[in-house]
Amino acid sequence: MTIESSGIDPFAPGQIAHRVETVGVKKATMPIRQAFVLAILAGAFIAFGGMYYTTTMTGLGDAPFGPMRMLGGIAFSLGLVLVIVAGAELFTGNNLISMAWATGHISGHQLLLNGLVVYFGNLVGSFGMVLLVYLSGHLAGDQGQVGATALKIANAKVNLGFMSAFASGILCNTLVCLAVWMCFAARSITAKILIILFPISAFVALGFEHCVANMYLIPIGIVASFDPQMVEAAGLVGAELSRLGLNGFLGNLLPVTLGNIVGGAGFVALVYYFIYLRGEGEGIGGEH
Repeated sequence: MTIESSGIDPFAPGQIAHRVETVGVKKATMPIRQAFVLAILAGAFIAFGGMYYTTTMTGLGDAPFGPMRMLGGIAFSLGLVLVIVAGAELFTGNNLISMAWATGHISGHQLLLNGLVVYFGNLVGSFGMVLLVYLSGHLAGDQGQVGATALKIANAKVNLGFMSAFASGILCNTLVCLAVWMCFAARSITAKILIILFPISAFVALGFEHCVANMYLIPIGIVASFDPQMVEAAGLVGAELSRLGLNGFLGNLLPVTLGNIVGGAGFVALVYYFIYLRGEGEGIGGEH
């Protein structure tokens, strides 16, 4: 028996493109209620990664910058591992559905509807986890240092300029969608987990911006800002926290979301469409 016939060999890039297209059609035609509930799960799963990241980064102030960021990135990878292996609908990864639209197998309306349903489901899941984390007392860990770390992470995000957040969003979701894309090559859960670790830990270590992660990381930082002990532990004063609120949250989410769409749909899905699928069927603008 050859390796290829035994089903051990990974799928080739051309095969991945067809698999992504097929799954994109299934996702875009999924009942709205099912997609929304799966999106809530994805928001919660990414929040778990955010919690793990925040706790891991706590107390590492004197550690070497690069290794510290890499360690935090590995911890954050938990979120996408849960999404891929357990099954959930994540807005950023679902940017790959654009490939099914480009080949004409789903309509622009179906693409947009799926994006909106999943985006707001992710938001609900993230907000739910913020509430649970607050009620659990998790932020008080290490004498409030966990909350202080959450506060510093959120404050740095809301103080990014529009173009910086937008460009960072492009770079982030290029890596996220490449991670999801490469998971379609894998034939085992172990392979999928290993595939996820490098691109996801890279985007976190490099400081790029992920809209669904920020749906948790910024609100939990806002919650921490109401605790004087955590503010003091973070070494921040009132003026430095002036943007840490609803306006700062939305001001980060808008450019990051737009950048994530460009990175995932444009730099991954449509690029691979032109390489492998263009000319098969009716293409962009065609009816399914």
